[in-house]
Amino acid sequence: MYLPLYFPGGICGLIIFCGVPPMFRILIACLLAVTVAGCAGSQRPQAESFEIVSRSYRDPGPSTLTLYTMISTRTGSGAHTSLMISGSERVIFDPAGSFRADVVPIKNDVLYGITPNVERAYRSSHARETHYARIQTIQVTPQQAEIALQLAKQMGPVAGAFCANSTAQLLQQVPGFEQISTTFYPVKLSDQFGQIPGVVTTEYRENDSADLQQGLAENNARLNQIEAASSN
Repeated sequence: MYLPLYFPGGICGLIIFCGVPPMFRILIACLLAVTVAGCAGSQRPQAESFEIVSRSYRDPGPSTLTLYTMISTRTGSGAHTSLMISGSERVIFDPAGSFRADVVPIKNDVLYGITPNVERAYRSSHARETHYARIQTIQVTPQQAEIALQLAKQMGPVAGAFCANSTAQLLQQVPGFEQISTTFYPVKLSDQFGQIPGVVTTEYRENDSADLQQGLAENNARLNQIEAASSN
């Protein structure tokens, strides 16, 4: 049996199922469907260079890396991983993420212009009745932060379900973080990160609606209000 594998550009290849039991054929087909769907990449609008430059923000504090892990309040399983990098500028590597706001330029899963207000909006959007944010921060050298920043910009849009995997791969390439093992599980990555000396771990919780899109819309509105007030 042959299974055609379709991509946006047409048939990419054929998967041979000769001798494979029917139940396994169904399972493999489902896994392939998920993989193909995830490989579509980020669907968020891509910012132009001038937008990124105009919104760039540098935090006055020390260089840091901050790992965000969104965790289910019901099961304890991880739902999303992202990494805030604070160096020559502050960005969030948000692989295959959902966050968007009018004042935040996005390019290939990197969110730019992460001011304190935007950072609050980011974690607030994810923290809700059904999930909380585990936030782990470690101070690094400017050189480490710059390496992480450039790696984030080079990662490109990440496929769905690869948020922890891509973040782990990024961290592995930063000097001092080579011990991070590749994983697809956000909580496992968080546990590894938490074992690094100097990491400070906090939790952020909210008890508002479980609807992520509602949280995104509300925080986008707040950011727009702040933007309008600051321009008056």
